[in-house]
Amino acid sequence: MAGDIYVWLKALHIISVVAWMAGLLYLPRLFVYHCGAEPGSGQAETFEIMERRLLRYIMNPAMFLSLAFGGALLSQSGIVDWSSDIWIYLKLAFVLLLFVLHHLLARWRRAFAAGKNRHGARFYKRVNEVPTLALIAIVIFVVVKPF
Repeated sequence: MAGDIYVWLKALHIISVVAWMAGLLYLPRLFVYHCGAEPGSGQAETFEIMERRLLRYIMNPAMFLSLAFGGALLSQSGIVDWSSDIWIYLKLAFVLLLFVLHHLLARWRRAFAAGKNRHGARFYKRVNEVPTLALIAIVIFVVVKPF
């Protein structure tokens, strides 16, 4: 029975992480296109609606569920040896980076909505690379466990 709980938690964690990552990858791309829209135009308004809905209805719940299911996984006994498994600390550091990025994306979305965006398309293209690099590191730490 305990094994059943573990595999369900793992499946739900992976599903929520995939949804969260989709948003972390898509929102900066929307910002790139939003930079090219005339402020106050119908196109800019459409981007603002898309960005708000993506963050509010997909990214925020997926982030919360990723944290909840990940925490539940970590609470299962025997999953992590906290005294010798260095990989988990590295993974959690990159997860923290994703939480910080999520917060920054939310802040930048509010700036766009208020007409106060201070960054150009090139900046958001670079930001768009962060979740991909973090994902690569996280998967390697969890699957390969090199440390």
